[in-house]
Amino acid sequence: DFDETDDADLFEHIPGLEEARSVAKLSDANIVTVYDCAVEDSTAYVIMEYIEGKTLQSLMDEHPEKEDEYLNLFVDLQMEVLSKKVPLLNKLKDKMQSQISATDLDATTRYELHTRLDSMPKHTHLCHGDFNPTNIIITDDGIPYVIDWAHATQGNSSADVARSYLLFCLAGKKQLADKYLKLYCKKSDTALQYIQRWIPIVAASRLVKASETEKAFLHNWIDVVDYE
Repeated sequence: DFDETDDADLFEHIPGLEEARSVAKLSDANIVTVYDCAVEDSTAYVIMEYIEGKTLQSLMDEHPEKEDEYLNLFVDLQMEVLSKKVPLLNKLKDKMQSQISATDLDATTRYELHTRLDSMPKHTHLCHGDFNPTNIIITDDGIPYVIDWAHATQGNSSADVARSYLLFCLAGKKQLADKYLKLYCKKSDTALQYIQRWIPIVAASRLVKASETEKAFLHNWIDVVDYE
């Protein structure tokens, strides 16, 4: 069990504890259960439910003929996650504003990105922060579980979808990324243009921890913005 009075610095600076705290606040049949955690030599050990199965990514690689079926499952599961609200989680907008400030982008670009982010609708949906097929485990009887909640926040659903889109693209799967985005928009009745407005913001927020190869790709998404 995690107490809100626990040392905030401990959660912030030791990898793993932030994930444990985030998951402990969630309650859903498709989310792995966190039982406990421990710290040894400044390293966190998270004790959670063991799920036996394969990642959705592995299944998609093994059965390309089932791409549409798996993509539908992916979108349905994401929509289910995004429908939740966890008031105790940190706000996505605050996190992204901080990340954009920490980039090496020029002042004008940072200003435009901050302005655009601030103008986007403020929502409080559960955002996974790294929703991609490698973070979904499918059991032998077909039950999906979402793992890796280290980046969970509350915020705008479309920002999380834009991040998933970029993750597909970063994996070299642009065609699948476009297919995913169109399917999500259709199922959720969300305008494609609305999610596209989030993509440059999300790309910029990822720059701080991106590899050099990823940075070149992300800069392309930021540079094509037609700032208003």
